Amino acid sequence: MNPTRILLADDHAVVRHGLKLVLEAEPDLTVVAEAGDGLEAVDLGTRADVDLAVLDVTMPRLTGIQVARELSRRRPELRILILSMHDSERYLFEALRAGASGYVLKSVVDRDLVEACRAVVRGEPFLYPAAISALMRDWVRRAGDGEELPENPLTPRETEIVKLVAEGNTSREIAELLVISEKTVDRHRANVLEKLGMRDRVDLTRYAIRSGLVEP
Repeated sequence: MNPTRILLADDHAVVRHGLKLVLEAEPDLTVVAEAGDGLEAVDLGTRADVDLAVLDVTMPRLTGIQVARELSRRRPELRILILSMHDSERYLFEALRAGASGYVLKSVVDRDLVEACRAVVRGEPFLYPAAISALMRDWVRRAGDGEELPENPLTPRETEIVKLVAEGNTSREIAELLVISEKTVDRHRANVLEKLGMRDRVDLTRYAIRSGLVEP
């Protein structure tokens, strides 16, 4: 059988190199494309001939979860695996809602990454043990009281704007990155501030850090 062709996306070159060594030590896995930020990952994921996207959850310009959402929309057949340093139920649920088939903690990537890649390519989910427990707890809670998980109040485009604002980009720079007008950027930002009850860029940056869109 031909090896699984992988897109590997992580903004740290040293980490990316280490992950590539782990993957390419296996005869059935090969890294054919590498991305250093979220927008590059979307571009390569839609253009390159890949079977599996392995995405770091925290990257510049777009997070791994935002990339997963976009790739799932454009290429629903593409398998997606999220890498994260966060043992967090919120990140886990967001990753699954975005279309990821697996969630691997970076702390155990040497143990779980290869198995996770093979599982999601077979069409099976891959979750670390605590994540499975989290899903079971959530199912029991929903069955008991009918509650739904709280949704992100922002649209995907608004979330993109918040991330780029928090990274220090001007309205003009954001407009160029997203190929929209500055007026559209300003309108999105105003809508976000109103939704979140916030006043300025500082508030948005704090929100972005708390939400895991950018690193502090």
